[in-house]
Amino acid sequence: MEHKNNKSDTIILKAGEGRTYNCGSMTAVFKVDENESDDKYSISEWWLEPNSDGPGAHQHEDNDEVFYGIEGTTSILVGNKWVDVEKGTFLRIPAKTIHDFANKTTEMCGVLNFFIPGGFERNMPSIVKWFEKNK
Repeated sequence: MEHKNNKSDTIILKAGEGRTYNCGSMTAVFKVDENESDDKYSISEWWLEPNSDGPGAHQHEDNDEVFYGIEGTTSILVGNKWVDVEKGTFLRIPAKTIHDFANKTTEMCGVLNFFIPGGFERNMPSIVKWFEKNK
């Protein structure tokens, strides 16, 4: 997925700006994709509606993930334990670790996600289609 920015460009995006993907009760806003970071990372915001599930338990064979709470409380499954990530909370999940996230509250929640190395955004068109078919 190519974008107008490359690894040597400064990228400035205001709140809500980026490439938006609607996934049912989740919305992903990608701020930086792999081609903009020389394949080193992808950065996105993930927003969940109140009382909603996330993507389902999964793992990434070769990618670490970092989550940083930006609004509300996001419940994140790490292995077999749920952890509450509130605004300002940092969480690193190493590769090969089962994880998931959900919003178990009555308020909107959001996390900033760093996917290392990059490339997760390649999956977003098929993820959006899956959520459209499985509402």
